[in-house]
Amino acid sequence: MFDLFLLPGSSPRDLYAQYATITGRLELPPIFALGYHQCRWNYKDERDVYEVHGKFEEYDYPYDVLWLDIEHTDGKRYFTWDNRYFPNPIQMQNHLSKQGRRMVTIIDPHIKRDNNYRIHHEATKLGLYIKKNDGKSDYDGWCWPGSSSYLDFTDSSVRQWWSEQFAYSKYEGSTSSLFTWNDMNEPSVFNGPEVSMQKDLLNLAGVEHREWHNLYGMLFHRATSEGLILRNENKNVRPFVLSRSFFAGSQRLGAIWTGDNESSWSHLAIAAPMLLSLNVGGLSFVGADVGGFFGNPDAELMTRWVQAGAYQPFFRGHAHHDSQRRVSNEIFRIGIG
Repeated sequence: MFDLFLLPGSSPRDLYAQYATITGRLELPPIFALGYHQCRWNYKDERDVYEVHGKFEEYDYPYDVLWLDIEHTDGKRYFTWDNRYFPNPIQMQNHLSKQGRRMVTIIDPHIKRDNNYRIHHEATKLGLYIKKNDGKSDYDGWCWPGSSSYLDFTDSSVRQWWSEQFAYSKYEGSTSSLFTWNDMNEPSVFNGPEVSMQKDLLNLAGVEHREWHNLYGMLFHRATSEGLILRNENKNVRPFVLSRSFFAGSQRLGAIWTGDNESSWSHLAIAAPMLLSLNVGGLSFVGADVGGFFGNPDAELMTRWVQAGAYQPFFRGHAHHDSQRRVSNEIFRIGIG
């Protein structure tokens, strides 16, 4: 049994208006999100952040957002900071904010199975995790933190609980200038079939994963976006959340990017067709990692990719930790990748 929607058109404009009545319209993003974003897996510490930021200032190269990948956390526990390398996160965010910049930190759906970790302890106590096919035991999969549990974002009460974790009193070290990146939300499971969950796992309603796999990432994205609104209750502050996984209606929630790409001319060439394909599906706030995530672009490739990326609605440079700091003599004159 399935639902069938027929969109008669008759013009493309009419068709997308009809599509939007079903799935929702794109929300206006905060203005800073339309600028250039600078990201790397990972900036090592606060000194690294200040140096990268300082070079943008020194060379008067415009950027609006500086990102931190998973290594900023305490042992890959989301909603935390590694105090050895990021001991003053509020001061760091305020330093950038005073100069008109924002920060983004990564938060993924897998939760480290550590009873001393508040998020895991509460989620276990409240029974918020996806279950094994016996319907009783919490599913245990392997992702960045190692042994991990996965919250059931198909359940509205779980989404509400997750949204509440973004409160400034709970997400210690966060400020109103800190926004969010949702990754690994297909959901990714390193030791699972097809690098995801087994199809017979059960959500809290007893429905098998095969029925809601494609929805999981969008519902995670939704709960996060709602959390950034909830933390500023009664204030008109637009959220910004980037997601890797999406579904029809994700345009209501934030930006989408095309995932891990490669520093090659062929991946630059395919980026535009991929983004246009997403646009045909109703997703317009989209982008591909500028410069390529894997590898080391030479100056010519980096220059051309920045030129092309400037026309992407979501414009972010991103690089793998094994990649060199990137230099484009024609544009940057410095390594900022």
